[in-house]
Amino acid sequence: MVSSVRQPAALKEALRLAVELGLDANANDATVQAVRDRLEAFAQRRALDVHYAVHPGARPSLAEVAQAAAELDGDPLAGEPALIRRAAKEIVSLRPGASADDVLVYAAGLRSRASA
Repeated sequence: MVSSVRQPAALKEALRLAVELGLDANANDATVQAVRDRLEAFAQRRALDVHYAVHPGARPSLAEVAQAAAELDGDPLAGEPALIRRAAKEIVSLRPGASADDVLVYAAGLRSRASA
């Protein structure tokens, strides 16, 4: 199926840069790869959701996810797992839908406040 769609200027510029930098051979390849990556991430997320539904105890806690994120990012907080656990516990009472990034920002604030 071939279709013509008007592209937003920002998307057109991003595609041009991707090709210019050698990330992709052309704008079409860049677009196809982007959609493929999104579909793959969606499929992985769905598979994890099914796995966690069958095995709820396998789901990592918010603190565990924040700890892993800190380690992957080389964040100095990775060396302070107790602080990350505390931050995760405290932030969910303030913001129930908190993310791992929220935990790390909160933990950095706790550390900063403790050193002040």
